[in-house]
Amino acid sequence: MQLFNTINYLQLGTLLQQRAYTVLTANTIMEKLQDFTPILAGTIPLNIDIEGSDLDILCYWEDEADFVKAIRDNFKDYDGFTLQQVIINNQKTVLANFWCDGFEIEVFGQNIPSKQQMGYLHMVAEYKILNHFGEDFRQQIIALKKTGYKTEPAFAKLLNLEGDPYDALLEYKL
Repeated sequence: MQLFNTINYLQLGTLLQQRAYTVLTANTIMEKLQDFTPILAGTIPLNIDIEGSDLDILCYWEDEADFVKAIRDNFKDYDGFTLQQVIINNQKTVLANFWCDGFEIEVFGQNIPSKQQMGYLHMVAEYKILNHFGEDFRQQIIALKKTGYKTEPAFAKLLNLEGDPYDALLEYKL
């Protein structure tokens, strides 16, 4: 989806989205990740964030060691920096977290093109659903999230989807 190719759309968004844009650009976060096709995903781009929501950046690496080195070189001095190499959905995954100007940032890298990663696919599905059902639905998602629901289970509950909420959301047809 063209909308999420860059973070420029954040400039015209909510105050939090505008602040996220400023933090990401002032600190050249996306530029530092440019070799890994970074895409901002998650709740802040969709305006369904709650207090404590982080900025999730999806990345595609071909060489895990190169990606890990780039992450360490660029972000190791940020507050709260952590880096893990784990398996998620049977895929080698590099997770880095750090704080930057009041935002927690999570960099999520896999050897899967960014637009084929689950985080991106879920965000696009949620974007379409939010546009279809409107503001009241968006507010209901936020309310569920405030009670402890994760994003995909909140969508599944409101849409009466059965089974695994992450899979069901991707199969949902408007």
